[in-house]
Amino acid sequence: MKINQFGTQSVNPYQKNYDKQAVQKTSAQPKDKVEISSQAKELQNASDIKSRQEKIAQLKAEIENGSYKVDGNSIAENMVNFYKKQ
Repeated sequence: MKINQFGTQSVNPYQKNYDKQAVQKTSAQPKDKVEISSQAKELQNASDIKSRQEKIAQLKAEIENGSYKVDGNSIAENMVNFYKKQ
């Protein structure tokens, strides 16, 4: 014999708690947020984009021709300067 049945509907004493939890889960979800740094904003200048695209095209051409040379001293100097800033 089932105690909680009245006719064709059953009583669920935990339904209110379940409904509250469902509402809390949907309202507690954090919203996505994107922030662009000031450095990124500076890089978005149109003049900078053209000059970078020209430089990239030049580097690609040098790599394809086999004339691109890596300057190890410049790379090492930039690495040292990068870690000094931190």
